[in-house]
Amino acid sequence: MNKSQVFDIIIIGGGVLGAFHAYHAIEKGFKVALIEKDKAPQSATTQNFGQVVPSGMNSKWQQYGRESLEIYKDIQSKFDISIRNNGTVYLASNNEEIQLIEELHSINQSNAYTSSLLTKEACLEKYPGLRSDYVKAGLFFPQEVTVEPTQMIHKLLDYLIQEKGLKVFTYETVMACENTGDKVKVETAKGTSLEAGKVIVCNGKDFKFLYPTLFANSDLEVSKLQMMRTKAQNKGYILPGSVLTGLSIRRYEAFYECPSFAKIKAKESSDSLEKKWGVHILFKQATDGSVILGDSHQYADAKDIDDLGYDLDMDIDDFMIQEAKKIIDLPTYDIAHRWYGMYSQCKTKDLFQETIDENIHIVTGIGGKGMTGSAGFAKENISKILNL
Repeated sequence: MNKSQVFDIIIIGGGVLGAFHAYHAIEKGFKVALIEKDKAPQSATTQNFGQVVPSGMNSKWQQYGRESLEIYKDIQSKFDISIRNNGTVYLASNNEEIQLIEELHSINQSNAYTSSLLTKEACLEKYPGLRSDYVKAGLFFPQEVTVEPTQMIHKLLDYLIQEKGLKVFTYETVMACENTGDKVKVETAKGTSLEAGKVIVCNGKDFKFLYPTLFANSDLEVSKLQMMRTKAQNKGYILPGSVLTGLSIRRYEAFYECPSFAKIKAKESSDSLEKKWGVHILFKQATDGSVILGDSHQYADAKDIDDLGYDLDMDIDDFMIQEAKKIIDLPTYDIAHRWYGMYSQCKTKDLFQETIDENIHIVTGIGGKGMTGSAGFAKENISKILNL
């Protein structure tokens, strides 16, 4: 057996939640190793929409999101991790949605989080191709950023390796994690052995190797989201920031806190296709000129993740394109790439946390809050774990 390499902290899982736990531990002066089962992270962190939107979170998670914005921007000022400060807009398509964005604007004024209401005319001027027969008003958050999801985590890990001294082990599936007294010993399928005073397991949706019984008996569920990317739009077409629409207003947690939300939701048809497939329409232009469209939500309990399947439902994609065309006239809706992502979330809690044998800490199930909330949440959580 190889002699164990010794660290202060070992992070299992190289997605955004694990990477930012590593980042904050290093910032506090600890020697950190990160173990990733694949060549590079490739699950929800790379298969998401690519937006950091504290505006869409409830009050608690908005605070984590706002902290995340500062962290992202600080890192970007030193090392390119694909952050673009181009804002987020919510487009209201009827009077009910106007009422909700006005109420959210008021809530954010109370929270000292900058937003501005946009008239129909201002929306049409700012967002090329936006249909006049769709938009009625907008709510804009200037501080928010977009990321390139296929690039960000790789660049962040490069930054942590090159500038912060993070040790990363890839192609390493952890098979055992055992508290031996003063240390936790981690063994991988390749025979690599590591030890640390603390281990933090940020395993995303991977529930089959470590602690499968624990996860099978939890309230974790997995969401499968379909997204797609158009071919590059005509040269000169610029769609700024994240564009979220009426279905997003009716779905995002931030709006749950609006006084009118429950009454408005109660009027919605329960048998619509957007309800059946959990669809809300988002647009975001990537740096190559293509536009990402999304997305849908299908669910299964953690123990039944395979029931979600490995294919794409073309009826869902066709429906999303049909709805998107009612909102923005893009120069092209020719699709270059289609994919799905999966993330885990809890049915009854913000996220899943469990401590095993005092020094093994599981943190997963952050759901759709991962890209927005992980950096800020991990800053607080690493201090709790390390009793700082």
